Amino acid sequence: MEIEKHPLEPFLPAKAQLLMLGSFPPQRKRWSMDFYYPNLNNDMWRIFGVLFFNDKEHFLNSTRKAFVRERIIDFLNEKCIALFDTASSVRRLQDNASDKFLEVVEATDVAALLRQLPECKAIVTTGQKATDTLRQQFDVEEPKVGDYAEFVFEGRAMRLYRMPSSSRAYPLALDKKAAAYRIMYQDLQILS
Repeated sequence: MEIEKHPLEPFLPAKAQLLMLGSFPPQRKRWSMDFYYPNLNNDMWRIFGVLFFNDKEHFLNSTRKAFVRERIIDFLNEKCIALFDTASSVRRLQDNASDKFLEVVEATDVAALLRQLPECKAIVTTGQKATDTLRQQFDVEEPKVGDYAEFVFEGRAMRLYRMPSSSRAYPLALDKKAAAYRIMYQDLQILS
């Protein structure tokens, strides 16, 4: 079975206060853009649109068939949010984007990412696979979905937030996903 290497570089704004970690991108054939959460069937950019712009389509292009990468990158830089995934290489056990059919071959060295983000005070995992993979690297309790657990990384107080998956396969309405993320972003003072 083929091993897939992560197709994207970590997105690490110098002043990032939050590191968002999914598990691994879907196959390229499912992408609408060359960036994180590229699949139109993923609600992450709709969640951000609802929370920050009161418009779930804010990050979609005029045809509504692709996300606008540059608009997303500008937003993430402004809000000091970093992105990557907990797996650097995987095997897909089925021809889909589901986490339950991903076998992590090589986990991302999240500590190395945090060392590049000296102002980062929180990590958010977006799904169970990402949470499980991250917790293999850090001594931190598993938070309930929508909540956080505290831990210390090299003397730095950190929080691990466990948010609902943004995948449409996760059976939760967009407004309920957005409500969970709203609490986290308000708590971190990223959203007023």
